[in-house]
Amino acid sequence: MALDKHGIAKRIAKELQEGYYVNLGIGIPTLVANYIPEGMNVVLQSENGLLGMGPFPTEEEVDPDLINAGKQTVTTLPGSAIFSSAESFAMIRGEHVHLTILGAMEVSERGDIANWKIPGKMVKGMGGAMDLVASAKNIIVAMQHTSKDGQSKLLKNCSLPITGLQCVKKIVTDLAVLEVTGEGFRLLERAPGVTVEQIQAATEGKLLVEGEIPEINV
Repeated sequence: MALDKHGIAKRIAKELQEGYYVNLGIGIPTLVANYIPEGMNVVLQSENGLLGMGPFPTEEEVDPDLINAGKQTVTTLPGSAIFSSAESFAMIRGEHVHLTILGAMEVSERGDIANWKIPGKMVKGMGGAMDLVASAKNIIVAMQHTSKDGQSKLLKNCSLPITGLQCVKKIVTDLAVLEVTGEGFRLLERAPGVTVEQIQAATEGKLLVEGEIPEINV
């Protein structure tokens, strides 16, 4: 059974480590804030100028002045800081963020990412993605494996405008966990009940399968 967006976020949360400063992109990545392992000290950074972001608020906690980069209302944790976007991007460009989690429309087998523009369609713009992919050393992508019409989004070459070249390290989709290597997508885990053959059929780029592939445990 394919993972839903919360399942993808839960699996990515397992990639977090004690003391990490983490930037969460718009979409599925923002859900990771709700699944940080209990007792782990992780500081979430939002490029609109917030350090120390907490889980999404309940109705009673909503503050319309407190939002993340995707304009969603958020909470803050004790010790959090609010500052200008100039300081926020200085953190990003200065490589002070340990892990960046982004959504994507397409990823190539070399780790190229397309996530900011669809020609001919209105989108919000590039946001902080251009700076994040240029500066981040560790990028994990959260995405659907295929489009709504069943076309693969894990490609030999991206067809949409590129956000960054050869920058993605790992991908978590509704079907699988994959590592980007110099040779293609290495299959690390598969969603519960999903076969390697199904993942292969949904992947246009080169898929590397080595030995028994365990199921994702969320």
